[in-house]
Amino acid sequence: MQRISNSFFKGRSTVDITQDLLGKKLVYLTKQGTISGYIVEAESYLGVQDSAAHAYRGRRSAFNEPLYAAPGAIYIYQRRQHFLFDVVTQEVGEPQGILVRALQPAAGKQLMQKNRPGKSDIDLTNGPAKLMQALGIQDKDRNFKLIADCSDLTIDLQTAKTPEKIKTSARIGVNQNGNSALAKLRFFVAGNPFVSGLPKSQWDLENLGWQKDN
Repeated sequence: MQRISNSFFKGRSTVDITQDLLGKKLVYLTKQGTISGYIVEAESYLGVQDSAAHAYRGRRSAFNEPLYAAPGAIYIYQRRQHFLFDVVTQEVGEPQGILVRALQPAAGKQLMQKNRPGKSDIDLTNGPAKLMQALGIQDKDRNFKLIADCSDLTIDLQTAKTPEKIKTSARIGVNQNGNSALAKLRFFVAGNPFVSGLPKSQWDLENLGWQKDN
């Protein structure tokens, strides 16, 4: 495994980093075994100018303080009692980040099914709260830790897949009254059935949206 480094985030726009994360493997090392999945959907949040961002207009509190940390910092937060996973992308004090919205399961599928009993393969990780449940992460203990240095949660660059095509759309579930409501800052692997809400008619069941050499 080649752990993501802190340099992966530095000197690049949040939008570029978001697209580059598609196909990378999110890895969680548990006492029961390794759980991992390829990132197939993610959203960019652009800080103080972004009406959908937690730091819009410079909002800052104990809730969103991890967003103001160093690039690569983990930011796990709760929405309607569900936990979601975000990673900070810019320098200290510039609160931009990426919400990981969906994974294609790789290792540890049986553990995922144990964490989400009764759910089908597709429904295991095709949403931001679902993937956190599947991983078994239901706390904020890793907040502020750098994803490059965290002992049990990281992103593996070595076994990455390459999307055949990346599509964009408006983000899901954001404030529709803001000036950024319709910004196309959601990026996903075209045709991958694990993308949240992707109609079955758009599923690529042969290659799952990856280039054929993957």
